[in-house]
Amino acid sequence: MNNIKNRFSIKDLENLTGIKAHTIRIWEKRYSLLEPKRTETNIRYYDLASFQKLLNVSYLNNNGYKISKIATIEAQEIPQLVRELAAKTNLDSHAINAFKLAMLNFDQALFYKTYETLLSEKSFENIFYNIFIPLLTEIGLLWQTDTINPAHEHFISILIRQKILINTEKIQSKQSHNPLKTFVLYLPDNEIHDLGLTFLNHEIISNGHRSIFLGQSVPLENLVDLQRYYDDITFISYFTIKPEKENLLNYIDQFNELLIKDSNTNFWILGNRTNDLDTEQLPNNITAFKSIKSLTDTL
Repeated sequence: MNNIKNRFSIKDLENLTGIKAHTIRIWEKRYSLLEPKRTETNIRYYDLASFQKLLNVSYLNNNGYKISKIATIEAQEIPQLVRELAAKTNLDSHAINAFKLAMLNFDQALFYKTYETLLSEKSFENIFYNIFIPLLTEIGLLWQTDTINPAHEHFISILIRQKILINTEKIQSKQSHNPLKTFVLYLPDNEIHDLGLTFLNHEIISNGHRSIFLGQSVPLENLVDLQRYYDDITFISYFTIKPEKENLLNYIDQFNELLIKDSNTNFWILGNRTNDLDTEQLPNNITAFKSIKSLTDTL
């Protein structure tokens, strides 16, 4: 239990729940919804139970319950009310909260239980687009604000990756031997954030295409060999932190010179780094996408 984050500042609660610290203080003073604790040096903090309660209070409040009403509900009855409400209405925000709690507790059982509940109502693709992508976006912000550490991020990312791989394997086992197009998926040198690329691999295969997944940190020179085997290739890469902003255009120019030899070769890119590009100035056959969905819509 020593690895579990069990002390939260009010800023942590704001980052984790989206509720402003000022609002939390009002709820605390006016309705006694939370009871902060104090360290030996008299610094206020909130425990894990307070965080979980605030997630539930936020969920009820977002679904039409007034704070004055929530304050009258017995603490032990609030989680049950949330579960009942989630079963009748949209599961998405409740599921995201459950996944965040699983991440903070390194709780695999809660992750699997939440995922299986979602899968009984939704397709895997729906879960990824509507639950996992918003969750990962929130996690990125939590990491940036030091609310969580890299261990939390790695824990939840690996569990999500497992689900992508399981669903990809199911499709591959049924795929015909005559794929429509060939896609080569890779990440640039020193880029290790491959979760988005892993899902793209799933989507490409599910659309009946051949996907050659090379993964993390692939030098450009290593891609040349692929052109000896396939005449019509679309390369796809996900720029999260690499190449650096100052090297981005140079990298694209190198790719263009080395690999785009004819009209049958294309290069599709996406990720945070593409926000630094003037897409109108990209060479022919190179396309930047704003999101995974916008890319998969073109398949």
